[in-house]
Amino acid sequence: MDGAGGLERPSELLRAYLAKRDDLVRFFAARLRSMVAAEDLVQDLYVRVAALDPNERVENPSAYLYRLASNLMLDRLRSDRRAGVRDGAWLQSQRFDLGGESVADEPSAEQSVAARQRLAQVARAIAELPPKTKRAFELHKLEGLTQEETARTLGVSRKTVEKQISTALQRLVVKLAEDSS
Repeated sequence: MDGAGGLERPSELLRAYLAKRDDLVRFFAARLRSMVAAEDLVQDLYVRVAALDPNERVENPSAYLYRLASNLMLDRLRSDRRAGVRDGAWLQSQRFDLGGESVADEPSAEQSVAARQRLAQVARAIAELPPKTKRAFELHKLEGLTQEETARTLGVSRKTVEKQISTALQRLVVKLAEDSS
């Protein structure tokens, strides 16, 4: 601390950084082809410089700053490249090719929303079925029982189950067609 204002005097390197900051941003923006990336890099440089011992003497502060920033830039580029390779390998492992074309393993966000809306329509349509028809439909189509098993569970004939399921399917098709228009 100095006696003047109770503030620690900035190191020679920090003063050089403050004087050269705009030049550093321009220099690295040209190399990174991004003003945002250059600003981030120069901010990281400040953090490094501010953490150094203020009493440490540096022969050529300007050259030291450019060397330190270049090393930070190279580290960032290597890290980005490794992340790109890692992400590319992951995407490759998640991809499926069909006839030379990449096929998405997962639906898009729009497809997911549309599917959820369609599922809600189907659930509402099923809920509106008459109780016996609904129960036969649920046992056979949703729980996977055969028509024979459904008939035994409900205590009715197989023919009755066939009729109820057919009725349910017809009503669902009509209801879903109405909801779609």
